Amino acid sequence: MPELPEVEALREFLGGELTGHEIVRVLPVAVSVLKTYDPPVTALEGRTVTGVARYGKFLAVDADGLWLVTHLARAGWLRWQDPLPSGAPRPGKGPLALRVALETGAGFDLTEAGTQKSLAVYVTDAPGALPGIARLGPDPLAADFTEERLADLLASAPRQLKGALRDQSLIAGVGNAYSDEILHAARMSPFKRADRLTAEETSRLYAALRATLTEAVARAHGLAAARLKAEKKSGLRVHGRTGEPCPVCGDTIREVSFADSSLQYCPTCQTGGKPLADRRMSRLLK
Repeated sequence: MPELPEVEALREFLGGELTGHEIVRVLPVAVSVLKTYDPPVTALEGRTVTGVARYGKFLAVDADGLWLVTHLARAGWLRWQDPLPSGAPRPGKGPLALRVALETGAGFDLTEAGTQKSLAVYVTDAPGALPGIARLGPDPLAADFTEERLADLLASAPRQLKGALRDQSLIAGVGNAYSDEILHAARMSPFKRADRLTAEETSRLYAALRATLTEAVARAHGLAAARLKAEKKSGLRVHGRTGEPCPVCGDTIREVSFADSSLQYCPTCQTGGKPLADRRMSRLLK
């Protein structure tokens, strides 16, 4: 799933490629991708792109006051093409969900792999009014996101740290991968209670949160959309690296599996050397 650093890189990339150019066609290929109907996507045609913004994990293209907003969800992606293929795309079982064409002949496709279709596209004159954006918590890289603000947010979250970091209404933009990376950098268990951190632990988590995301954004800076997935994977230290040695202490990275996701952590760095119970495996052994 694209998270804050990748969506920020896409915002930067698209801002350079789209701004000042006219949208000539918007072609929905998968009907399920459209979450709004008024105004229709055709209302974007003939408008000039004036900027690109990011709201948490939402990407928003401003076409002279009318916005094309997308959330790439778990398996969505944006593919830039210069030029776009000739001819209109045909609906089918492929990954293509929506195509946006410019007057230059270039443009981008929104694609989604797999059978679970969650990619969402909206057309609106007020991105902040969309329910998914309206409920977002603060951006963790914003200048006013202070350690004190993080402390207040965590104090209101009586749940495990892993879940709190991923809660978009609490903190916008952090998902499964970067929450693992942040907790590893902070040397904290993913199952630690968010509302019971000491002042020192909150300070450590804040530093890890800001540093992890800032470094990931810096690594993605200037990269074309096609290179962002590989860059994200290469920069991860624990997430997706079950069975590999921890780059800090050399212990084996472990995994806890859930119904539709998993987390990775280092026992030595994060849990005092104690492996966490893998709940899915525990059920199988009963």
